[in-house]
Amino acid sequence: MFNKKYYYLIKVQYLGYRFHGWQKQPKIKTVHLMIDRTLNFIFEGKRFKTLGSGRTDAMVSAQEAAFELFVYEPLEDLKGFLALFNHNLPQDIRALSVREVDENFNIINHAKIKEYLYVFAHGGKYHPFCAPIMTTILEELDVELMKQGAKLFEGCHNFKTYCYKATNNGIYDREILTCEIVENTLFTANFFPETSYMLRVRGQGFMRNQIRLMMGALIKLGRGDISLEYIKATLKPESTEVMDYIAPASGLILNDIEFQ
Repeated sequence: MFNKKYYYLIKVQYLGYRFHGWQKQPKIKTVHLMIDRTLNFIFEGKRFKTLGSGRTDAMVSAQEAAFELFVYEPLEDLKGFLALFNHNLPQDIRALSVREVDENFNIINHAKIKEYLYVFAHGGKYHPFCAPIMTTILEELDVELMKQGAKLFEGCHNFKTYCYKATNNGIYDREILTCEIVENTLFTANFFPETSYMLRVRGQGFMRNQIRLMMGALIKLGRGDISLEYIKATLKPESTEVMDYIAPASGLILNDIEFQ
């Protein structure tokens, strides 16, 4: 009865501010927990399994994240399922799409490119409503210098300095396809500061806290605490530097997952 499996790729978006990240953990509220609770309710206890494409940290949001759903009865009406799923999900999680995939699709190992955004403003104390998706740096930053610094991360480098609690056994040679700071025109609200910015990073794989550590280095660069030459040195295989500033989580947004 339970031999045949059906596989579906579901894309979702969520505001991470009240969640302790994606991954299920004992006695705390996570995105994966709320998704599984909702599915258990609409499937009325029928057997299913979900597997995420990766993890996001506490308070990190997603414009587009993905998980794979395994069920033992086919979803006959995908449009109806999507509507029912959204009707029962909490309002800070929304399902975007669902499509059937075959047994050869593996959401963990399937080649994919992820795009992250880090939204920030500087030079003032801004409206508290900004806090869930924007980090405010009170000091004035040299954003033009930060733009130069961001481009240094593009390409193939050793990112050990930008991995939280790195060991000597990890694989730290990674490629970043795009790394740039641009003005934020994607997220707008009448309580946002007049000008805000986004760090935009695209690549196949990122290590623990990598983008927040990169952003931390760029903030330090913008403050004048470090130089462009320092960032260049940290990307060399022989670097022994440990980045001591992790940018706050709430500015980070998983913007897109592209399965290849």
